[in-house]
Amino acid sequence: MLKNKVKELRARFTLTQGELAERVGVTRQTIVALEKGSYTPSLLLAMNIAEEFRMPIEEIFSKEEK
Repeated sequence: MLKNKVKELRARFTLTQGELAERVGVTRQTIVALEKGSYTPSLLLAMNIAEEFRMPIEEIFSKEEK
């Protein structure tokens, strides 16, 4: 399972789900699913999100321990 900090970072950057979706090239529903943990992003999407927040991917996405 993949954990992420997208919701916290989006709040810190004061972005709506729609604004972040537009900036990274996906639908708002994709961001909703990503924040809920029910969607695993492609590498390209993860890279776009990391670029948007100006952070390394590893600080946003992490593998959940079993």
